[in-house]
Amino acid sequence: MAAALIRTRDLARTYQFGDTEVRALDGVTIEVGTGEFVAVMGPSGSGKSTFMNVLGCLDRPSRGEYFLDGHAVAALADDALAAFRNRYIGFVFQNFNLLPRTSALENVELPLIYAGIAARERRLRAAEMIAKVGLAARAHHQPAQLSGGQQQRVAIARALVTRPRLILADEPTGALDSRTSLEIMALLQELNHAGMTVVIVTHETDIARFARRVLRFRDGRIVADEANDPLDAARMFAEEPAHA
Repeated sequence: MAAALIRTRDLARTYQFGDTEVRALDGVTIEVGTGEFVAVMGPSGSGKSTFMNVLGCLDRPSRGEYFLDGHAVAALADDALAAFRNRYIGFVFQNFNLLPRTSALENVELPLIYAGIAARERRLRAAEMIAKVGLAARAHHQPAQLSGGQQQRVAIARALVTRPRLILADEPTGALDSRTSLEIMALLQELNHAGMTVVIVTHETDIARFARRVLRFRDGRIVADEANDPLDAARMFAEEPAHA
């Protein structure tokens, strides 16, 4: 395995509901190497979404350690954690989370505003990322003028614009049809082949088959850690009949 980008040890997250304690994560120890493509699977309530939230620095563990690129992120203060998250992690969500009255280009720029990047540099980097995902001709379209697949491409460009070390994708194909899902998985595989570390949460076995490694969660624990010979999404997309 390549040098670990993600390393957790005895990671736990508990929630208190009245007198009831729920263990969403229960002693997760794992390493993910730089440049891996990992799918995280499990039934509802298995802990996979909580695991993603902790990896994304959106939630803090109740116990254990989490190192991202060698940094003990759980120990960071809130402001430092937010800055670290913006610098190191790009997020892709099922429902795109684009601002509706804002152009694709302006949506991609948004993380750079939070990072304090000057306007000219923001615009250049956003345009570069829009072109990278094949949407240069639609940079000034609003989300409602784009298809679901195009909106997800904008979301991926937004995730990339801060030049992160890690892409976290939460059900990135959940709102898309099968052909568009292949298109998005082909793009994620392309990014991974270029060296980007990608972790996706999915409930779809067909989507997990595009990853190189599959983690299966149940009751807050990893119950299987499987190597995978990934399918080639770009080839399958090319062979898939276009919609009439």
